[in-house]
Amino acid sequence: MTLSELTNLLRECAGEAEGVDLDGDVLDTPLADLGYDSLAVLQTTGRIERDYDIRLSDDTVAEATTPRLLLDFINESLAQSQQAA
Repeated sequence: MTLSELTNLLRECAGEAEGVDLDGDVLDTPLADLGYDSLAVLQTTGRIERDYDIRLSDDTVAEATTPRLLLDFINESLAQSQQAA
């Protein structure tokens, strides 16, 4: 998954905070600073789990405080899923 795909899903699932540019350099910006609380992140990761047929643990999601960390966890799960197939 790319940053662009993740930000599109964040927008679809939880909207976009006014004054936040998700198209900018946001990889290491805390999700909370981008306007996404834990509920918004859970909604987004739930959609990712359904769309990509992967499972992300609640602990993993809680640790993903930036888009970079969230992408790392998602892509790791995707890689494991593809290896298992």
